[in-house]
Amino acid sequence: PPGPPSAPADPAAPPPRALGPPPQGSAGAAPRAEARPSAAGSEQEECSVSADTVLAPLRAALDACRATVQKQVCNDIGRRLTVLEEAWAHGKLSAPVRKRMNLLVQELQQQHWDAADEIHRSLMVDHVNEVSQWMVGVKRLIAETRDLPSGQTDGSTDTEPVTEPVTEPAAE
Repeated sequence: PPGPPSAPADPAAPPPRALGPPPQGSAGAAPRAEARPSAAGSEQEECSVSADTVLAPLRAALDACRATVQKQVCNDIGRRLTVLEEAWAHGKLSAPVRKRMNLLVQELQQQHWDAADEIHRSLMVDHVNEVSQWMVGVKRLIAETRDLPSGQTDGSTDTEPVTEPVTEPAAE
């Protein structure tokens, strides 16, 4: 009996490529942006973060480090903060980066070092092209501020002591 009518006439012809993986076109192009729904939903709010809101506490933290950290290191951090400031002023930072930098500064002010480090890492992974020029300075600033003697690390402009964990039960 003859073969099935759908068999190819030329046995040397390559098989159809319909069984391969689906193409990775525009559907898979931006998984990181979709993985953070909180960043996408509040762009109006994110745009309202001012450069000074982020840079003033970072510069205050740098000033607190100057007494104990090598001058060369402080100068490098300062240069990188200037790069951040210029990028912000010229509109080169996306809303998610500005929003996360605001969160990072809040964690830094509250001495939540691990949370600040985690935000730093997420920025480096998700927005490396945008942040690579200045984020090294922010990372170093987090590390140096963490190492300061207690009492010198509050970079906030408030006079209220925000560094005491009020809602957490004390370890006894």
